[in-house]
Amino acid sequence: MSAPTSSTAFAPVVVRDLSVAFGRRTVLDGIDLVAQPGRRIGLIGENGAGKSTLLRAVAGVLPRTAHVAGEVERPGDLAFLTQEPPFRDTDTIADALATTLRPLRDAVAKVERLADRLDDPAAAEEYADALEEALAHDAWDADRRALLAAEQLGLDGLEQDRPIGTLSGGQRTRLAVATLITRRPRCLLLDEPTNHLDDDAVAILVSFLRDLPGVVLLATHDRVFLDEVCTDLVDLDPVGPGSDGRGGRRHGGGWTAYAEERAAARRRWEETYAAQQEELERLRAAARVDGSAVAHNRGPRDNDKFIYSFKGQNVDRTVARRKRDAQRKLEVAERDQVRKPPAPLRFRADLGSTPPGGRVVTVRDLVVADRLALSTLDVAPGEHLLVTGANGSGKSTLLGVLSGRIALTSGTVQVSAQRVAELTQDPEFPDLTAPAGAAYETLVGADLAQRRPLRDLGLLHPREHRKPVVLLSVGQRRRLALAVAVATGPDLLLLDEPTNHISLTLVGELEEAIGRSPGTIVVASHDRWLRRRWQGRSLRLSG
Repeated sequence: MSAPTSSTAFAPVVVRDLSVAFGRRTVLDGIDLVAQPGRRIGLIGENGAGKSTLLRAVAGVLPRTAHVAGEVERPGDLAFLTQEPPFRDTDTIADALATTLRPLRDAVAKVERLADRLDDPAAAEEYADALEEALAHDAWDADRRALLAAEQLGLDGLEQDRPIGTLSGGQRTRLAVATLITRRPRCLLLDEPTNHLDDDAVAILVSFLRDLPGVVLLATHDRVFLDEVCTDLVDLDPVGPGSDGRGGRRHGGGWTAYAEERAAARRRWEETYAAQQEELERLRAAARVDGSAVAHNRGPRDNDKFIYSFKGQNVDRTVARRKRDAQRKLEVAERDQVRKPPAPLRFRADLGSTPPGGRVVTVRDLVVADRLALSTLDVAPGEHLLVTGANGSGKSTLLGVLSGRIALTSGTVQVSAQRVAELTQDPEFPDLTAPAGAAYETLVGADLAQRRPLRDLGLLHPREHRKPVVLLSVGQRRRLALAVAVATGPDLLLLDEPTNHISLTLVGELEEAIGRSPGTIVVASHDRWLRRRWQGRSLRLSG
């Protein structure tokens, strides 16, 4: 199914007619993709479209339970940064960096060892390959890069013998990025690389990727990152005539250009469909034409019945000919018509109601040991507050305190809202084998589920309501958890990284819904796109 290409040359990633299924569920169907060295390609599409699956197929790490057809060619020197960096919890920071540096140091040593045997043709050929390998990875500069990356990413302040299992998600991701910067692989696959990174760390990653000469293939919901990094986007979930309007999946440029192109393609599709339906109605009417339409409002005169009878035969023949012509044109038009544009999934929930009275949240001298210290915070009814800050600054902790999920060490927190709902970064469901619709009903209650059905919220496609929660993608689970959070119309809605793992189309609608909601909303987010467009008040935690 797949094979690595030569490890001593920059080679493309080539995917031919790739299909991947898990049991009866087909995730990818007939995917073709060529990623040349120097191209940085972003994978986009709805949740469950197969972005992570395609990355795993290219990396050659699909589970054995997957049914795979097609071909994948990939460079031998490939690195894959998954959503959970692949470190063992018992390894230390020093172990991870040493493991990365070892082959680069070995490459330099090999070049230097072979340099004294260039008079031997076999050794000279081996030397040339070793030199190309070392130069491709800039191996002589690897130690300096490792130190610089650790410093820039804030890892130099951590004890080098600290077990990786004790690091936060952001620290683990920064360590993984440091190893990639040090290694400089010929092919790099990234799955949601910015999820746990602050702005400074993202800027370092962006600079590194732009300078990398090999293939970069990534999946992310970070729209600013797509604009900053990608030379191309590939839509794994195109609809109708393709998201470029010409039946294709691939777009040049980043997210902004793609969004404009896709919106224009959707408009053209809707206009084409409407025009074709008008033409079909005209042809159907023509196919039903009778003699009265040919000799309209003209009856026989008393002295002209013979002539009328004669001409009537001509009328009948004309009618028959016109009906045949119209029928042929109708058959062609019905065969070639574009399908009706499906109604896009629209977020239709009201995010909350405005509680009466004074402050919804009052915080004084809040302390959660080793996690958060906040002297003062007041949130008024109907206010929208954006909480920002570096990883580890306490954004998620603050939301957990306001929801009552996390106990404070000292200080006071008063929440006057009667109904508080929280969307956490890692939502939990009591029964992963239950269908999504049943899980929703269990969590919100049967009465509320009947009054506010899951399908009415526009967060989860009806075909996914019968799917067990365990088979939902990460993004689909987040949508389900968001549906549970907003179903009650809470007085206070707490959203922790609400744009993580949610499809880019739905993210825009969620942001619009937040902006127009009359409810009190507190959002914790590192999403640069959301932050740059935020209209409410902001609170930056310093950690």
